[in-house]
Amino acid sequence: MESGLRVSVQKFGRFLSGMVMPNIGAFIAWGLITALFIPTGWLPNENMAKLVGPMITYLLPLLIGYTGGKMIHDVRGGVVGAVATMGVVVGADIPMFLGAMIMGPLGGWVMKKVDQLIEGKVRSGFEMLVNNFSAGIVGGLLTLLAFNAIGPVVAGLSKALASGVQTIVDAGLLPLASILIEPAKVLFLNNAINHGILSPIGLDQAAKTGKSIFFLLETNPGPGLGILLAYWLVGRGTAKQSAPGAAIIHFLGGIHEIYFPYILMNPRLILAVIGGGMTGVFTFTLLNAGLVAPPSPGSVFALSAMAPKGGLLPVLTGVVAAAAVSFFIASFLLKLGGQAEDADELEKATEKMQQLKGKKQEEAQADTAVAEKKEVKKVVFSCDAGMGSSAMGAASLRKKFKDAGIDITVINTAINDIPDDADIVITHKSLTERAKLKAPQAEHISIDNFLNSPEYDKLVKRLG
Repeated sequence: MESGLRVSVQKFGRFLSGMVMPNIGAFIAWGLITALFIPTGWLPNENMAKLVGPMITYLLPLLIGYTGGKMIHDVRGGVVGAVATMGVVVGADIPMFLGAMIMGPLGGWVMKKVDQLIEGKVRSGFEMLVNNFSAGIVGGLLTLLAFNAIGPVVAGLSKALASGVQTIVDAGLLPLASILIEPAKVLFLNNAINHGILSPIGLDQAAKTGKSIFFLLETNPGPGLGILLAYWLVGRGTAKQSAPGAAIIHFLGGIHEIYFPYILMNPRLILAVIGGGMTGVFTFTLLNAGLVAPPSPGSVFALSAMAPKGGLLPVLTGVVAAAAVSFFIASFLLKLGGQAEDADELEKATEKMQQLKGKKQEEAQADTAVAEKKEVKKVVFSCDAGMGSSAMGAASLRKKFKDAGIDITVINTAINDIPDDADIVITHKSLTERAKLKAPQAEHISIDNFLNSPEYDKLVKRLG
């Protein structure tokens, strides 16, 4: 029951973030134009600044609406989703990101149902006519519905939400958000929280004030950096050895997923990232820090690029403060800890747990099944977004295959995009259930650490 609920929450979060993440480049483009050309920007230019308003009012919501519709019903769904989104965009006086997240998928879903209804009932030669007019009629009706009914409701909800958020900010309670954000990140809900919830709120705020602290709540690399530094300096075993490399990838590369396993192997460390996160948010609030657009990935370079003119020092100060507090709490907890902080011991404990649950027998059966079926041609690494931790894992295994002379394709994708021809799918253990639902025909391998998992060597030995 608990597992099913977690998978459902992850799927919903993945769906929300899936509408935003493919368009992050457009958000960054808008952020850079805003940071450069608004009156308080780096290179104030009244003419160029005319781009800022139309981009956030029309371009970004329409992209979200198109992407949401396309996720439901491919290009036809995307087109109808974008048309329907125009209704909420014109029908409101604020950027309609929430409205786009509703109308985009709704447009795609309605178009899909209409296509299913008329499938096989169109006379030969009339297919294009029916397809074009059905999309036009559905898109037009949904646009009118969005303009007259949904848009005003969403606008009211958005204003109420913004008012509530502002009340929390004014009361100085925003640091408490880390109590929810940091544990949720470790459960691989980081993209859902950032791009599905915080970014739309932040974009509304940035449109009014030129920057927003909400872009910093989840993306701050400080708490994770503190964890990895603590493992490096006071940890032991393979966790200590791998922590420096992970710190570089996390802090400079912005791939936060790299530090999640270090917390999962010692859950008490969640207190360290919560403490670091709260410290960072408090510092950001105290120094009036904010970014002009969502940074992606959450690298210190991306945060610096999205900082407004004169706002870089407050941002970096918050990052350093978060890292320091997280480091001290994590160091204290690691010194108190025992075998759980050693990755080798963790591996042994995991194997013992699997034996107790009968998982070893299942794995042996899976290995036999793979050996009996057709030759393995494609290995797929999959994570929530398909860009961070899975890319690292794919690169690591690809190199091992190359060194061993194994000619097998290794790619990385988002869980929702696992190809049908995948022979082996490798995911973090918390995401394996979702991956199995997407690719039930493949063998699934669960790992704890994308950077350096013993499963890679086992796979090389088995397929070599």
